Amino acid sequence: MTRGIGKSREETLIEMSETGSPSEEENNGLYRQLDSGSPPHDKSSASLCSEYSGSLSKNSSLSSVCDQCEKEHTEPFQHLSSFSGIWRKRALFLKYRSRVDKQHQSKDSVYFRDGLRRIDFILSYVEDKDGERKEERRKIYEANLKNVGLQLELEDKSESEDGKTYFLKIHTPWDVLATYADVLKIKVPFKVNDVPDNHEAPASWLFTPLRLPDHVMHPEPDYFTSPFDKSKTDFFLIDDKETFFPPSTRNRIVYYILSRCTYNKDDKLNKDKRGIKRLLNNGTYTSAFPLHDCRYWTRSRDSSCESERYSLYRYWARFLRFYKEQPLNLIRRYYGEKIGIYFAWLGFYTEMLFYAAVVGLACFIYGAATYHDAVWTKEICDENIGGNIVMCPLCDKKCGYWKLNSTCNSTWQSHLFDNTATVFFAIFMGIWVTLFLEFWKRRQARLEYEWDLVDFEEEQQRLQLRPEYETKCTSKRLNRVTQEMEPYLPVTSKLARSCLSGATVLFWISLIIASIIGVIAYRLAVFAALASFMKDSPTNKLEVVGSLITPQLATSVTASCINFIIIMILNFLYERVAIWITDMEIPKTHVEYENKLTVKMFLFQFVNYYSSCFYVAFFKGKFVGYPGKYAYMFNEWSGLRNEECDPGGCLIELTTQLVIVMAGKQVWGNIQEALVPWLQNWWKSRSARSHPESLYSRWEQDYDLQNFSQFGLFYEYLEMVIQFGFITLFVASFPLAPLLALMNNILEVRVDAWKLTTQFRRPVAAKAHSIGAWDEILNMIAIFSVVTNAFIVAFTSDMIPRLVYLYAYHPGTELTMKGYINNSLSIFNISEIPFKNSPDPSENPPWFSSSVTTCRYRDYRYPPGHEHEYSHTMQFWHILAAKMAFIIIMEHVVFVVKFFVAWIIPDVPSDVKARVKRERYLIQEYLHNYEVEKLKLQLSQSGDQCICPEIASTVKHEVLSECLT
Repeated sequence: MTRGIGKSREETLIEMSETGSPSEEENNGLYRQLDSGSPPHDKSSASLCSEYSGSLSKNSSLSSVCDQCEKEHTEPFQHLSSFSGIWRKRALFLKYRSRVDKQHQSKDSVYFRDGLRRIDFILSYVEDKDGERKEERRKIYEANLKNVGLQLELEDKSESEDGKTYFLKIHTPWDVLATYADVLKIKVPFKVNDVPDNHEAPASWLFTPLRLPDHVMHPEPDYFTSPFDKSKTDFFLIDDKETFFPPSTRNRIVYYILSRCTYNKDDKLNKDKRGIKRLLNNGTYTSAFPLHDCRYWTRSRDSSCESERYSLYRYWARFLRFYKEQPLNLIRRYYGEKIGIYFAWLGFYTEMLFYAAVVGLACFIYGAATYHDAVWTKEICDENIGGNIVMCPLCDKKCGYWKLNSTCNSTWQSHLFDNTATVFFAIFMGIWVTLFLEFWKRRQARLEYEWDLVDFEEEQQRLQLRPEYETKCTSKRLNRVTQEMEPYLPVTSKLARSCLSGATVLFWISLIIASIIGVIAYRLAVFAALASFMKDSPTNKLEVVGSLITPQLATSVTASCINFIIIMILNFLYERVAIWITDMEIPKTHVEYENKLTVKMFLFQFVNYYSSCFYVAFFKGKFVGYPGKYAYMFNEWSGLRNEECDPGGCLIELTTQLVIVMAGKQVWGNIQEALVPWLQNWWKSRSARSHPESLYSRWEQDYDLQNFSQFGLFYEYLEMVIQFGFITLFVASFPLAPLLALMNNILEVRVDAWKLTTQFRRPVAAKAHSIGAWDEILNMIAIFSVVTNAFIVAFTSDMIPRLVYLYAYHPGTELTMKGYINNSLSIFNISEIPFKNSPDPSENPPWFSSSVTTCRYRDYRYPPGHEHEYSHTMQFWHILAAKMAFIIIMEHVVFVVKFFVAWIIPDVPSDVKARVKRERYLIQEYLHNYEVEKLKLQLSQSGDQCICPEIASTVKHEVLSECLT
């Protein structure tokens, strides 16, 4: 039935909303005539009806209203009066069009108004002061998009919740999808995989509670795939052209077009005026994003919509699912391979952390269980041994003499981490990190096959030049491969930009080092003040923690907190600087851009996060001198005497530093990742939450979410790699670090999944066959960690001095640690301490008297009165030689095991190799058979009629492939 016949005029006017709106100029004219109270009287009703229906030619309903009006009212004035009423109703409808529309048609849809064409991308914009220039850019840009073949549909600002924002919906028809799938060499299925899957883990029934339903883990069958060829569409398994390419592939193709389409009339004159990124930067458009397919907490009402977002939220993005496996295939299908690879790596890293956490916890338990067996701790806590040993002051003037048994608690704390198990755990972690990297290569190889990335080489990415590179490089040269002219950056310009970039990075790294020196100066200046203040502090009277709060601990904790704050501030500032200098270098490809930014950011973060730990591990307490000849930070007149280690040793201080920086970063990171986006989204959508689903359109819902920037995944990798450094570089000082990382990562996987699914707009799908430059960085950290842990065991812990004493300097014939404490402390004559170093009388404890003539300090030096007094003893050199020997032996043992493990474990599983070979064979066989059958068909037809060249009847569109050179 023709719309409008047999219906009331009000119903017909409501239906007219589905076919589009008249122009703004027509509406304004309509409103002006309405203001006069009636339509123009100098026109006949027929001409009036004809003119109005002509102005709204899209709305066939209005013409039916006019026909109906002429039949019902034969008199001209009656018709005029009746039509005036219709006019007023139409004006009222135009004013409240969105309200009527939204009450009768749900806007929570991913389709155009016709309900057939799927929305692949959304562009939004608002009118502002510079509206004319931006309107001109949009007009040209959208015309060029149409020339490429994209179909557009505009949602007027009257349709939006704020009444200001226009939404441009983009649909990609089959012809355009096929063209660019051919250009981008997107792999599509041509045959169901017939190779049996024998990949079954032993005792897999034990993991049944961890499994997800099969339709979630495998949302589509397994196919053999081949790069798409538009001229051979019948070769591929195409059941439905509208659903053949998944939404992630469709939005990837659209973004490829958007980023290369120009917005000027003459492309040759203004080549820099191209790409959606520049239009977003200059405010022509406010956002550009693909749509989520439904609300995350419920399925779409449209049965043809996949509702994959709902499945991801239900089975993956909720914290109560923390023990379940990740639906990686569904993640890849919805978000693309690049995000899928990240979650696959994060999940595998978390799985491997479980084994490191178990061993680390066992080492910690061993330390706690063997505390009472440690002879040296008993001697320190013994009133007759440690209580009779008077120690030299730890700082000038403000620090008094103290007894060794006052460090009983810190010695107990140190023993939890500084024991025999520490050496074993350091060696274990050196092997663990190799196993992690090697098994990840195997997992990655399997994903490459399953996700059609086997033949995806970085060269394919290198062929796709960055639009920014093309626009900023005005020089041209001949490409020897393609024999076409391509843009390039002159060597002199590249060198100058690289030098400026390097100088900027060095400046910021120097700034970090300067801040670390400032923190060290704070430690030196504050320690003396705290030592004086806390001597009679009320905290000493606390029963449980009073004895634990020492000047050394207070200084270490406050300095670590200050250092953490400085780290976060410098990190915030440098992120913007790193992006700026990387943009300034004008990298040629996206891969090159990401690699350059990765190196800059990691170098900075490496120094920023690890410098304080390196100071405590390898410098603090190593260059302090001895009483009467102390070493100072700048010079003797600065008064900043170099720090000594905590009486319990420097290892416990390194543990404290590591816990504060590592745990603080993880807590702050989770707050930033989860709480901040949620609060921002809650505030932006506060007015729309009260509306029913039919009023809150799908594009407005996504528009109110946070934008997932191009660096979103980069920061996720950076956070995890920094954590990886903490648990490998300094793990010998804190065996519980892998356990902390495991608990954080279990939360991290679900937080990342939750925010990506619920708090961010859908990112543009991107391909990646690996984790990129991060793989090399992880390998570098793995090698470096062997060295750092060997040095921590040798120089930061007391393991080697104890072993030397046990096997070379113990008294008697039996191996024993008795007397170790007395042996490890040197003697100094109090009368020889210079006045500038001796404590003020008020700082000395009540038990100190003139009868005490000597004090002890941590070192191996000859006592006073010896012919080599205060010079190093032979035992010192024996210990130093043992430390160096331990480092060399441990490094060689771990490296030999590492390389052997790497050699014995193949990077690609054998079944994956077989599948890859099978697929390549089938592609060749099926293509050959396809061409043979096609030739037979042509030959059979040639017997009956002449084969004439076909004249293509399809519309030819411009193909933006000039960047593939």
